[in-house]
Amino acid sequence: MSEAAYTDGYWHSTDGLRLHYRDYPGRTDRPPILCFPGLTRNARDFEPVARVFAGEWRVLCLDFRGRGESDYAKDSRSYIPLQYAADIAALTEQTGIAKFVAIGTSLGGIVTMLLGATNPGLIAGAVINDIGPVIEPEGLARIRDYVGQGRSFATWMHAARALQETNGVAFPAYAISDWLAMAKRVMVLGGSGRIAFDYDMKIAEPFNAPPSEAGAGDLWPAWRALAGRPLLVLRGGLSDLLSAATLERMRQEIPEVATVTIDGVGHAPTLSEPEALAAIARLLDQCA
Repeated sequence: MSEAAYTDGYWHSTDGLRLHYRDYPGRTDRPPILCFPGLTRNARDFEPVARVFAGEWRVLCLDFRGRGESDYAKDSRSYIPLQYAADIAALTEQTGIAKFVAIGTSLGGIVTMLLGATNPGLIAGAVINDIGPVIEPEGLARIRDYVGQGRSFATWMHAARALQETNGVAFPAYAISDWLAMAKRVMVLGGSGRIAFDYDMKIAEPFNAPPSEAGAGDLWPAWRALAGRPLLVLRGGLSDLLSAATLERMRQEIPEVATVTIDGVGHAPTLSEPEALAAIARLLDQCA
């Protein structure tokens, strides 16, 4: 299936980084969709969303600092959720976006919650994909095992097999063609001729720091700050980061939230799943 057409957009952070987003055109009489990726991911993760919704909606898919086509930070201590939220606020100022619908996967969901607390007027609605105010320790431990390792691969097939080894538990039904597609979303061919992950390995430094230095703190107030607008939480049925118990408490804190559990996948749903896309469409109907 062909991908939706986009242009490359850029904005600047307050500390001077040139940051990148894919801009898929759409209607101007409704708020745009802004897509925020996970820790080691980039704008390419949201191709399934753009394919379905661009045209009816303007869709901006961001590369956080240190990922994809965005500049790497000079100071790795800026690789924290509050800084990503500040970078997004700068994007809205520079592009004149007054409100948007947020779709945040994992880290991107944390950033969405923080924006709800720090810039509540910006968010017209939000999709939080497989993350919550409580992050399960076994999931964090799994991510710490691979983030920032700097591995590279001779071929795309080697890269795909490595992803399968690391993430097979989350996507047990994937064929090798699916792992190849994932590899091409999360990796790039480098100047050395080897294939490597498309992010600054230094993002691991604050991620692996003690919680007091890592930047987000207690996220329950940030979650509650999203109340009063259309909200959707997606959870992978096999997720090791967002537990069913945390999802239930999120429902208790904001009873009007819509929740969908996607069976057979772990962290995180890719947003290509039919039930995920249908749930996003229902949320967007409330935001149009």
